[in-house]
Amino acid sequence: MATRVRSFSKINLGLAVGPPRPDGFHGLATVYQTLAMHDFVTVSAARANESTIILTANHPGVPCTARGNAEKNTAWRIVAGALKRLDLAATVSIGIEKHLPIQGGMGAGSANAAAALLGLERELGVELSEADQLELGAEVGSDVPLFILGGTVLGLGRGEVVSRLPDLPAKPVVIAIPEVGVSTALAFQELDKRQQSLTFQQGTDRLEMLSRALAAIWTPSTAEHDSSGIARWTGDLAEDQLLALVRTGIENDFEEVVFSQHPSLRQIKRELVGSETNGKPLCAGLSGSGSALFGLYQSETDARAAQQRVQQSGTRAILTETLPRDLYWSNMFM
Repeated sequence: MATRVRSFSKINLGLAVGPPRPDGFHGLATVYQTLAMHDFVTVSAARANESTIILTANHPGVPCTARGNAEKNTAWRIVAGALKRLDLAATVSIGIEKHLPIQGGMGAGSANAAAALLGLERELGVELSEADQLELGAEVGSDVPLFILGGTVLGLGRGEVVSRLPDLPAKPVVIAIPEVGVSTALAFQELDKRQQSLTFQQGTDRLEMLSRALAAIWTPSTAEHDSSGIARWTGDLAEDQLLALVRTGIENDFEEVVFSQHPSLRQIKRELVGSETNGKPLCAGLSGSGSALFGLYQSETDARAAQQRVQQSGTRAILTETLPRDLYWSNMFM
């Protein structure tokens, strides 16, 4: 019987982008947060004399076997890489049922890859070490490793150097999904043009300062701990940490370029923010390079009011919630 996996999404609670590194990638500092919104990934696998990977998808924009470009899909690539690392041959079928926006900045493709890896392991009754999972995930895509951990995650390097942060509690989130898509590559190019005056050392110094500040904000000494020793925030502490995050200056660097290219997105953010009298969010902004935007709220009442504001402007808005690490793992397999 096939293994069906919920492929959860993410938002970035701030995203600082440094200058291009010698390897061509950009250094990043961000706090990832997984969300309950998800795709579905179904994996069936059986050991064989040689490997065959068939990938199907319900969305025309997803690379798959029928379109002759399955090897471009992160889910296909991570399964192929896992079989090689495990020194196994298998016949594998991967089905991707898309519900998350493509080019939305919510990590959908990377989450599909992580889900496919976990489904493959369960199907074959084997398991890579976490270190191998993270290394393989980083080879496939910068956002993949965060989905190996789940919850609230610090991302450094090009985003693939991840570490667990004490979890924020489940909070209501409104995701605004504009019709426009944003190319991450083009967003980086435009950001580079605007940061030409910034030297490489100045950029790396800034990221180093922000990474230390982020680690300090989420210090476990200010969180409550459960019987297992895992740090968990109370509601007030969660709000304090998010406010401290804003004070560090780690907003989303992509907003300056993406909003200039797509002014409608700036207006959507204003609708998510609202005013003091109608439920301002704890945090709001572009996720990744967009085009999806989010508002994180203290109460469901505030979130529903924001959802209504966004929908009244003609933009699709979905009410979901943040997914702490324990819920991320307990709800992944169906």
